[in-house]
Amino acid sequence: MTEKNNEKIDILSLSFEELEEEILLLGEKKFRAKQIWQWLHVKRVRNFDKMSNLSAQFRDKLSNVFCIKSLIISKRLASNIDNTVKYLYELSDGNHIETVLMEYNHGYSLCVSTQVGCKMGCQFCASTIAGFKRNLEPSEILLQLYETERDSDIKVSSIVLMGIGEPLDNFENVTRFLEILSDKGGNNMSLRHVSLSTCGIVPKIYELADKNYGLTLSVSLHATNDVKRSEIMPVNNKYNINELIAACRYYLNKTGRRISFEYALIDGVNDSREQAEQLSRLLRGMQSHVNIIPVNKIKEREFTSDRKSAVRFRDMLIKLGVNATVRRTLGLDIDAACGQLRREYEI
Repeated sequence: MTEKNNEKIDILSLSFEELEEEILLLGEKKFRAKQIWQWLHVKRVRNFDKMSNLSAQFRDKLSNVFCIKSLIISKRLASNIDNTVKYLYELSDGNHIETVLMEYNHGYSLCVSTQVGCKMGCQFCASTIAGFKRNLEPSEILLQLYETERDSDIKVSSIVLMGIGEPLDNFENVTRFLEILSDKGGNNMSLRHVSLSTCGIVPKIYELADKNYGLTLSVSLHATNDVKRSEIMPVNNKYNINELIAACRYYLNKTGRRISFEYALIDGVNDSREQAEQLSRLLRGMQSHVNIIPVNKIKEREFTSDRKSAVRFRDMLIKLGVNATVRRTLGLDIDAACGQLRREYEI
């Protein structure tokens, strides 16, 4: 069910088909839904009064039934190094989420949050420390795009669901967001320009594969055996590495899309030659890519690594036949890693 605000329907969380149904229930013609959809998702108005091709009476009716949610910019940090911009957005209930705008040669990419906080408990991640509050509604994920584009006066060409939260733990709202985002009458963003990052909720990977959206699946692996992975990622106690890799192979076979494996390198934990060899065996025969990430330093944890260590581990993998790169680090001067700004703001 779509969230209601004071009994009003959250209109930005409706699919086009659902909006049509609601408009018919109001006794209006079906074509009105297309007009409203254009105002919401192309012209992106913030209130019904701006919908000038609708009668004043109809606009009043809409405002009595629906609400148009919004986000408030609580903090905006712009990097002096690489044009990365980090937003701390305040939601209507006073909670906060983070969104990061990144500039690449091919265009702008936006990293969006899917939950307020995270319950997954990964040991190296700042998002989990501030605690889990709730799932984001489809509108609240979508508005990170709308408000960022409006504030920065740019057009985002790709989206990464890799901000605060575990997207597959908010499966219904995330998939609804993807369908609204890609609707041809609205944003019309190809889901081939979307990457979804998960720590490995295996049943939902199968469900996502069956939807065949064509998006890139990015799996946070971070270790290559169950003992190591369970130490830093509690989700591994429920869905072990063999189960996870089987689900990834299913996703690849179902969609034809290469799997990206995120590997946050931690000195003395997952950076050994043995781990590199285990990783090459795990991924053998799979169309995949390993993205090595020097772990972000957070004050509550002692985990560290640097780019030199990441390059050394990458070179080991390449010699073992694994397609691997070191992630370009953006926004170093503004703590662009997810969760740090929200945590500091709410302490």
